[in-house]
Amino acid sequence: MSKIAQNPMPLLAPDQREQLLANGRRSGRDHVPVVKFFNPVGIGTWLATELDADGDIMFGLTQLNDPPELGSFSLEELATLELPFDMHIERDFFFTAAYPLSAYAEAARRTGSITTAIRILSNGARAERGEGA
Repeated sequence: MSKIAQNPMPLLAPDQREQLLANGRRSGRDHVPVVKFFNPVGIGTWLATELDADGDIMFGLTQLNDPPELGSFSLEELATLELPFDMHIERDFFFTAAYPLSAYAEAARRTGSITTAIRILSNGARAERGEGA
């Protein structure tokens, strides 16, 4: 069973926090995801587009089990969740969104997986730029 412990690495860089808060002030728009979190030892992927003024509640695309869904989640809960082997939820340092959240949500709905949706959309973005997949 999971324990509560502080993640030794902050889940958000300062510029990401600022962008998420700015997006939160403009809620209701189809923002591009700012950050991706993942469980390094199991199921769990989160794409966040907004952070409420309280600094805790985020909005985005989540997948803990099937199917992926749009909704809110707690940054504090992600940051304090201790996983097996003293692991924690991590931020994907290599993730860069190319499309608004609705594109990831639709691709995830069709494929059943946020990670597969990211791969497909990333390949499409590279192809649009004339880069190899």
